[in-house]
Amino acid sequence: MDISYRQLRAFIEVASNATFADAAVKLHLTQPALSSAIKKLEQQLGGRLFERNTRNVNLTPEGEQLLPNALRLLRDWDNTFSDIQNLFAMAKGQLTLCAMPSFAESHLPLLLSEFHHAAPNVNIRVVDVVMEQVIHEITAGSCELGFVFEPERKDGLIFESLFADHFVVVANPIQAQKLSKFPQWQECLSQPMVMMNRGSAVRQWTQTKLQKYGEPNIVAETGQLSTLGKLIKHGLGISIMPSICEQQMKGLGLEIRQIKTEPLVKNVGLLCNAKKGLSVSAQALWEQAVRHYK
Repeated sequence: MDISYRQLRAFIEVASNATFADAAVKLHLTQPALSSAIKKLEQQLGGRLFERNTRNVNLTPEGEQLLPNALRLLRDWDNTFSDIQNLFAMAKGQLTLCAMPSFAESHLPLLLSEFHHAAPNVNIRVVDVVMEQVIHEITAGSCELGFVFEPERKDGLIFESLFADHFVVVANPIQAQKLSKFPQWQECLSQPMVMMNRGSAVRQWTQTKLQKYGEPNIVAETGQLSTLGKLIKHGLGISIMPSICEQQMKGLGLEIRQIKTEPLVKNVGLLCNAKKGLSVSAQALWEQAVRHYK
């Protein structure tokens, strides 16, 4: 059965008005065109919807039963397409993104503040998880885009670099006294170290770099960089971590030292699923982030 939006509107207007003439005026149709639309609708349904006389029209019992359902269908139709228009115009909607906690705490608030100013009716949901989980969320389609270090493998993923992060040495004031202004990798090996858990990309990158000069003395491991900072503060060891953690670490009273010789540099950027298109809101945030850093 191929009943159109136009036929439903015609039926509702005739049912709501005393005559075909009044309904035709509201629909901007000629009376013959309106009569034809109603007649076709009745033929498709298999019976009359109106009782007609020379003065007015009245609904048949079947027409009376159809009217509330027709009103609901028309309302649902209008709401559905209005909602889609609002999504395209970013007048409403929800955007789910994920970010490494280090990025979520340091860079993300300003980006989201700028985005909210441009799209105030888009609800933003942030999933702050470690790098490996960000990649999983994007691959699984649970989040539209993510802020993360560039993955070693990008099968089925699209990555766009925003900036380069130079890893730094982090120490408490007592530990820092044993380090030069710009520590060498060998100096780091002379002190106990705390690191991210095995299997994390940050752990792999830092340990691979250190092992070129010797074997680090790792006394503690953790899954969060924020916890790592607290271990450093209480003297368990020094660590090497991304510079996007710098403000967070300084807030704990820790000192930051740059590695000038053979620095460890990794790109931080945006990640999305290559097999899934971005929503209008996600695409807008992506483009805004690129403009922000470039």
